[in-house]
Amino acid sequence: MTYITEGGTQFMIPLLILFFLTLFLIAKSFKVNSDKNRELIKSVSLFALVFGFFGLFLGLYQMFTVIAIANSISHGVLAVGFKCAITATLFGFIIFLIGRLGVIALTWMKKE
Repeated sequence: MTYITEGGTQFMIPLLILFFLTLFLIAKSFKVNSDKNRELIKSVSLFALVFGFFGLFLGLYQMFTVIAIANSISHGVLAVGFKCAITATLFGFIIFLIGRLGVIALTWMKKE
């Protein structure tokens, strides 16, 4: 729960929904292994990755805007800002990798 609040709820909650959607699609595809399901998993996981990058760049933009206003800022505050900005991107990476590993497993198990 702390990672969701650290990464910003406006990005982490949709990414959490995309994570569960990816897991659901992978589980569904083990039952019905079709090209449509694999393409859907690829699309959802890629969207999660791009959405995580969008969260990163929006967080960095907000962070640099606040830094420009402040006269002096400590290294600790800057590090926490970077950590918060990167959290959504890391979660997007994790979702992307899980989706791709699922597609690899489904492709490997597909019967010709």
